[in-house]
Amino acid sequence: MVARVQRSVDIPSFHEWTLPDGGLWATFHRRVGYYLVRFPGLADFEIAADGGSTTCWPVPGLDAPTREHLYLNQVLPLALSRRGKLTFHGSAVEFGDGAAAFLASAGRGKSTLCAAFAVRGHRFLTDDSLILEREPVDFLVAPSHPSIRLWHDSEQHLLALGSEKALPVKYSSKARLLAGSQLRYCDEARPLGVAYFLGDGSSAEIDLQRLTESEALIEWTKHSFLLDIEDEATLAAHFDRLAILANRVPCYYLDYPRDFNKLPTLLRKIAASQQRSEIK
Repeated sequence: MVARVQRSVDIPSFHEWTLPDGGLWATFHRRVGYYLVRFPGLADFEIAADGGSTTCWPVPGLDAPTREHLYLNQVLPLALSRRGKLTFHGSAVEFGDGAAAFLASAGRGKSTLCAAFAVRGHRFLTDDSLILEREPVDFLVAPSHPSIRLWHDSEQHLLALGSEKALPVKYSSKARLLAGSQLRYCDEARPLGVAYFLGDGSSAEIDLQRLTESEALIEWTKHSFLLDIEDEATLAAHFDRLAILANRVPCYYLDYPRDFNKLPTLLRKIAASQQRSEIK
């Protein structure tokens, strides 16, 4: 791995990711035999066209925790999408022998929900990137890095002082809380039992609604990691897999006021919907 200054790319991007504040987060460029994914001011990643290998070119001085986090939570899911894997922006926690997933855009509370369940005994599997492995009957949630990133208010409300932290990443002020006696972690794959797609917090009350298969398919599509959104063959195969996923896994729309005082009630409602889904 060799550091290098980010110079202008000689071909335009075919896709971009933006941050909640409208800033540019990543640009995507096609090259012969590989894709270039640029995180401005942080690193360039070259991903083989088949997703089989990646090369990181960090900017000079970029620290190892930031490189690792970019790779695990952004680049690896993109690479896996080229190999037919289902990868999403989401977190997941263990419920009995299965798992519940929370999918949302950045800043909508999926990490807080993940941590809230983890401190109550439901071990977490992943915080930021949800990778599913298709089995004959189930879709298995793969465990990821044993840490959860939380804003200060969530950390302060959910965890005791002195919780063990990893080194921070350069591009975010979120704390990276390591798994341990407070944040319990599951290091084995679990079948996905239910999925919740989070709203923007505009609801004055807890709003939990079962989605139809068609509605669920749209939501799974919106939260997918895809390296090449213009590759028609890849898109067709991806939608076929998503249709099976939407058919097999109960899905809910969930919006709620971001009020820590209402969190216990919210967690009970989620747990109750999980139990109803298991009965069905």
